[in-house]
Amino acid sequence: MKILLLCISILFTPLLHAGKAAEVLTDTLSRPWGMAFIAPDQLLISERSGTLQLFHTGQQQLHEVKGAPRVWFDGQGGLLDVAVADDYQPGGWIYFTWSAPLAQGERAQAATALGRARLDISRQPFQLADWQTLLISQSASSSGQHFGSRIAFDKDHVFFSIGDRGERENGQRLNTHAGKILRLTRDGDIPADNPFVRQPGALAEIWSYGHRNPQGLAYDAATQRLWAIEHGPRGGDEINLIKKGHNYGWPVVSWGKEYWNPLYVGEARSRPDMTDPVKMYDPSIAPGSLLFYQGKAHADWQGNLLAGALKLTHLNRVTLGGTENEPQAISEERLLTNLNERIRALATDSTGKLYIATDSGRLLRY
Repeated sequence: MKILLLCISILFTPLLHAGKAAEVLTDTLSRPWGMAFIAPDQLLISERSGTLQLFHTGQQQLHEVKGAPRVWFDGQGGLLDVAVADDYQPGGWIYFTWSAPLAQGERAQAATALGRARLDISRQPFQLADWQTLLISQSASSSGQHFGSRIAFDKDHVFFSIGDRGERENGQRLNTHAGKILRLTRDGDIPADNPFVRQPGALAEIWSYGHRNPQGLAYDAATQRLWAIEHGPRGGDEINLIKKGHNYGWPVVSWGKEYWNPLYVGEARSRPDMTDPVKMYDPSIAPGSLLFYQGKAHADWQGNLLAGALKLTHLNRVTLGGTENEPQAISEERLLTNLNERIRALATDSTGKLYIATDSGRLLRY
């Protein structure tokens, strides 16, 4: 019932808000995927083909950064997220996810991986240094689908998401990292309080499961809440509050329908032993990112979730309410619809201005 009320409320929320114009900073990116500010005027941008760019926001210049890992650039795979923790200082660790190639020839496979490096800007070209591969996940497949993957941090840990790799049953299997959100220490170790550390047959890195393809992850330090947004199939995109050890249902429960017939995926829309989404989208917006807004440039966005929409080409703003343990999505606003752009990645600078990367290769400031 809660989900139905949220869906109905969307019908009565204004959907077309052009708002003020977004400033185009560059249009020469190639398939941008992730972004992270490493200084007030320096924005790292990953490109799915495997390149890494450093954009100077003042000079509005791009500089290629060498040393990114070799990637499986096929389907949805490639160099994926780039992220730094809130306490990042220049010269500190920068984290990456990518689709790591595991074999060559006819049996080539890839798996989502997590690594970190430092950035050396003392010479040209800029270079990643001290590279460490923290985890090549147990999600190997020859499929080019559903790698995830976004990164988020709490005080001591790094979280990252992995899609089900196109095999639905992976969402419920605890012997694979596919269809999961993982939690490690920032050094790549397994925390002793992870939920499945002592469960035979389960992978100890798993923090939550029952996911289809989470491509947005955001942490609210004030409330210590982790948020995720993920793709449903035909309908059924979800915003979830991620809790330790919880099962989010895919593919047993879903609000999405099959691509080839009008039936819902799974046996039900909800089950008491599985965690319902805080918000569901039908039709799908195809979310590509998630950001918990805490800046000053848009004062009325404080504490809101922002998501980039790929299929429905807009910036999705969700206002949260309810209680700390039982949050609700109380309203939704769809911004920048006039751009007609697939919004892939979001980042904010130290003033709270929003930076937006689109699949067409544009970097916007709003």
